[in-house]
Amino acid sequence: MKIPFFRIDAFADRAFHGNPAGVCVLREWLPDETMQRIAAEAAAPASAFIVREAESYAIRWFTPKVEEEVCGHATLAAAFVVLTMIEPARDMVRFATRFVGPIGVTREGDLFAMDLPARKLEPVPAPPEALLAALGRSPREVLAAASYVAVYGAEAEVASLKPDLGLIASLDRPGVIVTAMGRESDIVCRYFAPAKGIPEDPATGAAHAQIVPFWAARLQKRALFSRQLSARGGALWCEDRGDHVRVAGRAVLYLKGEIAL
Repeated sequence: MKIPFFRIDAFADRAFHGNPAGVCVLREWLPDETMQRIAAEAAAPASAFIVREAESYAIRWFTPKVEEEVCGHATLAAAFVVLTMIEPARDMVRFATRFVGPIGVTREGDLFAMDLPARKLEPVPAPPEALLAALGRSPREVLAAASYVAVYGAEAEVASLKPDLGLIASLDRPGVIVTAMGRESDIVCRYFAPAKGIPEDPATGAAHAQIVPFWAARLQKRALFSRQLSARGGALWCEDRGDHVRVAGRAVLYLKGEIAL
């Protein structure tokens, strides 16, 4: 069996930046164990597996360790593959998911824009001691949805954090987002998910589905430009749309080939 495989840098305008994702184009689903092993072998923060279904595609995402409920950057990468290489005459693709409903991605010039389900953050009055110890610097407030979210007062605080990843992996939620207002962007963030096999994610669409509604309300503006302050960096154009968050970014092809099984 030969499986078309692509490696795409998402939320980036040039190679070696943004968030790398594997994209496997399947005729039919492989066993879960096989897809998990492919994702581990690909060694990207996430790999997307897509199967054609009539006029749309079904999609699943795997990190090197677990299957994800939703993954923004790998969805953007899969859309880039479909709309630029498989069906370049199209400007929109819809993906059926197992957990969060359909996700549509539209090509708008050199941007690829998707609507991700918004996640409402709730305050955490008594943050876990392990979380505060892991961060090493006290945030102004801690909130939570799918992940813990630590809000800081300045971009420099977010950039300088050197968290204890072992402590973060021990928490009762699978990831921690740290965020603040930006100096040359509306907001900045970083995302740590060592329990998923992702020590620090370079650029995270799903994290913005959590923090954009919070910042939109705080800053009184719906459209926000975000920079993710990882070593590779990421640029995301976001908009709060109520029950969804629009997340857009660029993508570039790094590698294409075949997986032989």
